[in-house]
Amino acid sequence: MDHKTLLLNKTDVGSLVDLDAVQAAVEDGYRSFQKGLVSQPDFIDLHRPGGDGGMDVKAGVDAGSGRMSIKASSGGYKFNPEKGLPTGINLVTLYDADTSAVLCVMDGTYITGCRTAAAGAISVKYMARKDASKIAILGAGNQGRRQLRAIARVRDLTDVYVWSFHEESEKQYVEEMGKELGLTMHPCKTPEEAVRNADIVVTTTHGYRGFVVEKAWLKPGTHIAAIGTDTPGKEEVAPDVMASARVICDSINFCKARGDMQHPLKLGLMHLEDIAGEIGEVILGEKPGRENDEQITVFDTVGMPIQDVAMANAIYQGALEKGIGTWYDFMG
Repeated sequence: MDHKTLLLNKTDVGSLVDLDAVQAAVEDGYRSFQKGLVSQPDFIDLHRPGGDGGMDVKAGVDAGSGRMSIKASSGGYKFNPEKGLPTGINLVTLYDADTSAVLCVMDGTYITGCRTAAAGAISVKYMARKDASKIAILGAGNQGRRQLRAIARVRDLTDVYVWSFHEESEKQYVEEMGKELGLTMHPCKTPEEAVRNADIVVTTTHGYRGFVVEKAWLKPGTHIAAIGTDTPGKEEVAPDVMASARVICDSINFCKARGDMQHPLKLGLMHLEDIAGEIGEVILGEKPGRENDEQITVFDTVGMPIQDVAMANAIYQGALEKGIGTWYDFMG
């Protein structure tokens, strides 16, 4: 029996990324999770003693697809560019869940970014008002770009209000994304200006400078996709916003410790029973994403290994169909 392993580099993976297929794969992963077909332990955080940089490891198995994956994502290596390396490196290994055979080893840069963007878009699809057309993007980095591209596929957007801690990044975002998507772009001097104009708010900052969304700024019926908070201590959405909104998580277990929800829980402003549910329940029709057009809704996501399993498997299947990648005998 042939047990060869497929190797996919960053270019290979990039050529196989299809945003619609990514979203479909992530939705299927959420369904599997809600049906009890997924096992995913807590994340492992590795930090280099006495130095910058570190790595987190996420692993999961999906009995629905018969696949499991391990993703190692590093970041914070600020001196790497001087050595010709990125500040962070992502690696995903995909396994056959029945045998543990190594099916594929692939660069995880696109997987990490695109599956997170898919999650934001899925939340908009199921939770934002159907007539939502104006979006605020807080944070003008790569994830802010990916979120806009993905959300533009599920809603007819007209106006984009952009704010960033970094003025030059904001300027580039407005110019480049405006040309790419043909939307009306509005650079904003403050996050308040962006939020007050929006039907959809997406937070993609690093989360280390405090919250950038306040309750008084929100219009009735706004949907918030809280993307950047994924580690204890990070924060993008004010605790009183979380406490008063309809909150849907990707995983309540993960979000209570790592998402924006960690703060109102610690402050006693809300309790676990106040959380409306998980996105898988909404996708399966077990719970509504929103109850009316006046309600403030929040999707709190820290990312789940099932997203990596689902997307890695979609990339692997695409590579097999198109004959992309390099085979090697891992067991040899």
